[in-house]
Amino acid sequence: MTDYLVTIGLEVHAQILTSSKMFCGCSADYADAAPNTHVCPTCLGLPGALPVINRRAIEHAISTGLALGSRIQHDTIISRKNYFYADLPSGYQRSQYDDPLCVGGWVELDDASGPRRIGLTRVHIEEDTGKLIHGDDGASYVDFNRAGVPLMEIVSEPQIASPDEARRYFQKLRQILVWIGVSTGDMERGALRCDANISLRPAGQREFGAKVEIKNMNSFRALERALQYEIERQTAVLRAGMRVRQETRGWDEARGVTDAQRTKEGSADYRYFPDPDIPPLRVDDTVIAECSARLPELPDARRARFAAIAGVSAMDAETLAADRGRADYFEATAAACEASGATPRDAAVWITGELLRLLNDTGEDLASAARRLPPTAIAELVQLLGSGAITRTTAKEVFELAFRSGAAPRVIVEERGLAVIGAGDVLARLAREALAGNPKAVAEYRGGKLTAIKFLIGQVMKATKGQASPQAVQAALEAELQRLDA
Repeated sequence: MTDYLVTIGLEVHAQILTSSKMFCGCSADYADAAPNTHVCPTCLGLPGALPVINRRAIEHAISTGLALGSRIQHDTIISRKNYFYADLPSGYQRSQYDDPLCVGGWVELDDASGPRRIGLTRVHIEEDTGKLIHGDDGASYVDFNRAGVPLMEIVSEPQIASPDEARRYFQKLRQILVWIGVSTGDMERGALRCDANISLRPAGQREFGAKVEIKNMNSFRALERALQYEIERQTAVLRAGMRVRQETRGWDEARGVTDAQRTKEGSADYRYFPDPDIPPLRVDDTVIAECSARLPELPDARRARFAAIAGVSAMDAETLAADRGRADYFEATAAACEASGATPRDAAVWITGELLRLLNDTGEDLASAARRLPPTAIAELVQLLGSGAITRTTAKEVFELAFRSGAAPRVIVEERGLAVIGAGDVLARLAREALAGNPKAVAEYRGGKLTAIKFLIGQVMKATKGQASPQAVQAALEAELQRLDA
């Protein structure tokens, strides 16, 4: 593996989150629809049907470019990319090539040596194709509901050096797209797909090796596995003294291999030319400014701001800023905690600990759970704990009950009698029972082994199910021991 340098470039196809398709009024919400029910003459490519550009799709693409540091081009055209597959009804795809909407930019990754930017070639708009469905009867069918759905193709520079880096790049890019609200990023439903170009060359050689494109990757794991397999395959070919063939290969997830599909096309094979049915696209500075104003604070900036909060670790900041919904929930909880005299750190502790544990256990998403457990509920729990009304053990129990039922923490504590058991007859009785039931520990304590009282404290805490204050328990034990010695 060390004999060859690996060069990887990714082409990520992201469906743009719009109500209608790219060039017609058909609904883009096709996922659960019956086949071929979201179609019209335009997205079916029938003669005489004229396309009209979806303004919201263009705005979302501009927002993407701005979030990625791209330069937005004011004048672009929509071209026809000609190729013939059954899932492309017109025989061409409306796309961009020479003059994309967004040029340049980057995706920044965190490496051990510091931030590293993977450059972008372009972000351009196009329309999606239909979907081929291969039946058990040996026949293939085409569902055109997806045909014409708005797409962005985000093309990286060939600057990715390993399968691991490719996976992290893809993950970071998805995070940004979902964060700014331009794509669902749902890979299971095909809203985000990735093709990879990979080449190997001997160490010290400046010229790139033959480029192989890998198709059909619809998960981060699949991308990493496919690239690793292809590195091993190409390495074996080169070591055998043969040449790697420039081609397109498909990833077979079940078998864990890539298979040759066709000779790799070049841009000349697609015979790009301006679509005569669509006028040139003009984007003025006002539109760009409006898109920029709508952009939220981006993930990296928010993570850095969270990490600057006293008591919030870099790891917790990373977790809290993993997606926008979680980040928003943390900010609202932190504000509620501060209003009740607690700190943002308290909010971070409960969200990264108990809340994420329960979400993982139940498989529920945060948006759904937050309807039962609003930020103010966590702040109320933190206040009860801080005032000494409940112990930390009890607080965890109350948190889970509030998460599952939606009841307010204070109501749960009152109705279930979970308030701290302080000094009094109940605690004195439990202390006497612990001393009577553990004569060995009592003898050790009286013999000078002062740490033996920790065992006795534990016995009382167990009897109170964590509802007693450890300090109050120790005081009760010491009082009972003095009474017995008197």
